[in-house]
Amino acid sequence: MKSLTKYPGQRQSFQLTKTEFSGKDHPRIGVLAIQGNYASHSQALIEAGAEPVEVRKPSQLAGLDGLILPGGESTTMLRFLEKHLFFEVLQEFCSKKPIFGTCAGAILLAREVRNPAQRSLGVLDAVVERNAYGRQIDSTILTAETTLAGGPLEMVFIRAPRIVETGAGVDILALRDGFPALVKQGRIMAATFHPELSSDRRVHRLFVQIVTATASK
Repeated sequence: MKSLTKYPGQRQSFQLTKTEFSGKDHPRIGVLAIQGNYASHSQALIEAGAEPVEVRKPSQLAGLDGLILPGGESTTMLRFLEKHLFFEVLQEFCSKKPIFGTCAGAILLAREVRNPAQRSLGVLDAVVERNAYGRQIDSTILTAETTLAGGPLEMVFIRAPRIVETGAGVDILALRDGFPALVKQGRIMAATFHPELSSDRRVHRLFVQIVTATASK
């Protein structure tokens, strides 16, 4: 496992803050809105300087600069993607655009899933174990140092997976119990916690920066 490196579920009713966007200044970032706390991700994106777009079908990926896969239940999300012929389209999108997976979303991004094994998008060079920290009752909130500027980061873990292996190209930005909790691989990010449930927007701001840098190339 790499050491810390320097950086070079349920549907909710949520009223988004009214904000003016210009496509040039604010990247359009989709949030897969089929399960999980996607409304809080949308609000976090607004506060981080992006325009959120809820995505429920493949055609809605068109014109997006990036995408967030939120938490939820990974097998349920996977069944939805396969049933609606979404999986392959999403896999192609992930091969070209920035993507950020949190909790169940991180599981979907991994090259290998364990406990038990299941199909995944395979774009993040990491091995992830599902429900590695126990059941819902074992959920917790931790505050830990990261490689992000600004001091310790609050991390909300809910039936969290565990990243047990990472490839050489994966930067580890935060740890929990010696295991990666926040990682970055080029334009791909993954977190085993829920940054959208905290008021600290540094994680979403980092992803928005990655999206903006990628779109300008």
